[in-house]
Order: sequence, then C-alpha cells, then structure tokens
Amino acid sequence: MTTRPTLRLCALALPLMALAACDMGMDTSPAAPPRTPAGTVTAAPATGGSAAAAAAAEARTGVVEGTLQRPAGSRSVSQLDASAAEKAAATRPTATGGRLGTTIASLGDATEGGFWIKTPLVQAPGKGRIVDPSSGRSVNVDLIPLSGPASGGSQVSLPALTTLGADLTDLPEVEVYRS
Repeated sequence: MTTRPTLRLCALALPLMALAACDMGMDTSPAAPPRTPAGTVTAAPATGGSAAAAAAAEARTGVVEGTLQRPAGSRSVSQLDASAAEKAAATRPTATGGRLGTTIASLGDATEGGFWIKTPLVQAPGKGRIVDPSSGRSVNVDLIPLSGPASGGSQVSLPALTTLGADLTDLPEVEVYRS
C-alpha cells in the first residue's frame, strides 16, 4: 500500500515538470522598448514573443508593437483647456454674494467648454465664484444645479479646475459663492 501515495505524488509532479520544461526554452529577460520617431510613446511589448517576431510584425503592418496612439479625432488637455486670456478674464474679482458652502470638486466632462461648476449647493442656475482655500486662487463660474445631497461632491469644468491650479486627478475642497 505504500506505492499508492508514491503514484499520486508522481502523478502530480509529472505535469509540473512538463510545464517547467516548456518554459526553459523561452527568453524571459525584459526587452528594451522599441525605438520610434520623436513624439511617439511606446510601451514594452504586451506579449512574451521574441524581438524577431515583433520586428517581422512591424515590417508587415508598419505598427510598432506596444505603441500607444491617440484615437483619431481626439483632443489633448491643452486643446480642451481655456486660453490664458480667458483664464485671466475668469479670475477678475467680482462682487460676490453669499457663501453657499464647501464641496469636494472633481473634473466634470472635459469636453464641455467654459467655466462652470455643477453642484448640489445650488437649486437654480446662476453666476458665482469658486475659491480653493489652500491656494487662495479663485475663478468666476456658472453655477449649475446637480441633483443629490448638499454634502455630495461637485463637478468642475477643465478650465476652472486648471485655473485653480489643481491637477486633473485632484479632488480639491472648494468654497462656492453666489454672485
């Protein structure tokens, strides 16, 4: 009866040894990223294929494996952002009305132009100003109602967020005022 455990052990070990033998012939060293024309961003190849196979694929298709390309018709952040003159106009001091409250701001739809904040702190559209208390920067915005509790977060336009000096992934706390 001692042969049964030995057979089970062999039955388990044999497939593992076969898998290990299959992997022995593969080059697992990381390959250098492919060189491309200036301005093209590349990533390491997604597959474990050889450099020769990648070069052959590039020769056939003209596409470097792992090249990250912007989809046709897409726009960059700088193309979606407001001009320096528009930002300067939006930061001119205006008479502010009452303080509506404080909210956490995130980037709204970046394709919607203009300076705006969609916030549950307002019930009707209007003009206002948002202030980043940590930096002291402020910007004039259109106030747009957003459904949800007053404690909920708000969405800010790309130009307004960059004028405040926030990164696109930041979640700054801003004070909201009605004009």
